[in-house]
Amino acid sequence: MTTKIDHIAIVVEDIEKALAVYQDVIGLPVESIAEEPEEAVRMAFLPTTSGKIELIQPLTSDSGVAKFLAKRGEGLHHICLEVEDIDATVQEMATHGLEILGKPRFNESGEKYVFIHPKSAHGVLLELYERQG
Repeated sequence: MTTKIDHIAIVVEDIEKALAVYQDVIGLPVESIAEEPEEAVRMAFLPTTSGKIELIQPLTSDSGVAKFLAKRGEGLHHICLEVEDIDATVQEMATHGLEILGKPRFNESGEKYVFIHPKSAHGVLLELYERQG
């Protein structure tokens, strides 16, 4: 069903301040910094040997990530699992009672993703991610 952890996402108030820790102190390189308008976030990806750390900063005060930050503060937001076939994986998870948050959609890079509600995944927001090509 899953092939690997793609990334672990950490919500931050300010990506530049977070990079002062993750890049400058810890020494992780920045692969890219981008915005995802549909999610109203700015993201920085820092690769490791076994996946990436994604720093996410809300761009609006009413986005889901902004509400998460206001309620819980900075910290772990979700774990993203790369899957070979997102539609089949979603169907399989749904038959086992996991709550899928909407339908799979495409990000700015053209990859498919969808989230699994934390109430059905033991308190952790999961993201499923299918790379194209």
